[in-house]
Amino acid sequence: MSISDKHILAIDHGTSGVKASLVSMKGKVRDYAYRKTEMFFLPEGGAEQDPQEWWDALIAACRHLIERGSVPRESIVGMCVSSTFSSTVAVDKDGKHLMNALSWMDSRGGKYVREFMKGFPSVLGYHVPKALKWIHKTAGGPTLSGKDDIAHMLLFQKEFPEVYKNAHKILPSKDFFNLKLTGKFAASYDSMTLFWVSDVRDPHNIHYDDKLIAALGIDKEKLPDMYDSTHVLGPVLPEVAEAIGLPEGVMVVEGSPDHQCAAMGSGAVEDYQAHLYVGTSSWVQCIVPFKKTDIFHSIASLPTSIPGKFSSVNEQDMAGGCLSLLVQNVLGIGEIKEDENPFEMLTSIAQTSPPGANNVIFTPWLNGERTPVDDTTIRGCLFNLTRTSTSADMVRAVMEGVALNVRWSLKYVEKFAGRRLDAMNFVGGGARSDLWCQIFADVLDRTVRQVSDPVAANARGAAFIAAVGLGEIEWSQIPELVRYRATYTPNPSNRKTYDTLFKAYTDLYKAHKNICKRLNSGDKND
Repeated sequence: MSISDKHILAIDHGTSGVKASLVSMKGKVRDYAYRKTEMFFLPEGGAEQDPQEWWDALIAACRHLIERGSVPRESIVGMCVSSTFSSTVAVDKDGKHLMNALSWMDSRGGKYVREFMKGFPSVLGYHVPKALKWIHKTAGGPTLSGKDDIAHMLLFQKEFPEVYKNAHKILPSKDFFNLKLTGKFAASYDSMTLFWVSDVRDPHNIHYDDKLIAALGIDKEKLPDMYDSTHVLGPVLPEVAEAIGLPEGVMVVEGSPDHQCAAMGSGAVEDYQAHLYVGTSSWVQCIVPFKKTDIFHSIASLPTSIPGKFSSVNEQDMAGGCLSLLVQNVLGIGEIKEDENPFEMLTSIAQTSPPGANNVIFTPWLNGERTPVDDTTIRGCLFNLTRTSTSADMVRAVMEGVALNVRWSLKYVEKFAGRRLDAMNFVGGGARSDLWCQIFADVLDRTVRQVSDPVAANARGAAFIAAVGLGEIEWSQIPELVRYRATYTPNPSNRKTYDTLFKAYTDLYKAHKNICKRLNSGDKND
């Protein structure tokens, strides 16, 4: 069978559901199917999901996709999962989950991280000698917000002691799926990053650090063995293959978290190539050839899908999710369905408002923020509304507010990289909006390349990882396999408008952070 006849069953597990896609070895999406999953928000900053619902959604989406017959079943030779970074599952020795998964939004473990990291002298809440020990080995450290895997593991240990005791392994969500697919307890170097117990100083020899593990008081045997993202775990279990409708012998490749898969799927795989992702959350990321840390803005050189490579990333908690809130709860338009493109409707509304949205400003901190500030109590707002403000102004302000926050992050990512990042490959659901592409170009003052089929970036990236792992392509071929729908350049006439709004935007954070801390610290809805 030639490379053009082979396909990967790529799984894109996101915050709101599971999408299964059939992707060629060269990144062409042939077909996909989707199943929605629920999020459960709890007091004290809890955000949980049911792993069984995840698994049922994967089986249903894959079965429906394969039954449609878009490609011959025998052409499917590999499977690879992309999943949300820092969503955590405790499983027993039989691979059964012991409680709901803790989502990347769950911040309940933050108090244990803050207690562990405090001490004199302190900078930004971190005991300086302790922070330096972590940075030296891991390039970062547990974030005080409590949204990392290590905070989730500490939460299991402190508040769910029976779960922790009976846990054979504590896994990232991607690796929970791989366990269900193959029966093997394993993880990738990049998916384990946010446990913050890996020594990454040599990117070709990443390993667990016994001293960091001992300092945190967690059990090393509960951590899975680590491999490259391209490691072939083995074939899909026969009973799973039968449930999905796969032929025998389909090989599962280790894969990567959503950040890294999006990078691969965007085509930005060379040093200093950047991509912008906008989905429920958003991030700016680029590959860098060095290990470095910016503790003040939560940026570090982290392992990537590509062995021996680092990336720098700055993620904001809420982006496209802010539009969902606006549509459902403010404008009262109704729920956004997965098979609809909400940006068509929103663009038609927003484009009647001028650049700058008549000086209405939106801050997208609906779930606190993690970068470039680590602040669990900050909250969003629509600012400077007047009696003449329109729904178009509000929709455009939300789109511009997300872009302004990205500009804030980009400032520090570029400082970290030591150069201007231009152009930027744009992927995720937000990249379907031509208007938003232009807004990002104008707000960032950067050329924005709208990747074709941007919603498929994670699936395409997972397929590329699998194709490399199965020996079908090389990393260096990926940029030439990615296509662009359009390129957007900054409009100079909007430069002054957005420079003024950006200054006001960062001033709003300074003005609101203490007020929000007083209002939200007692409620702990973070």
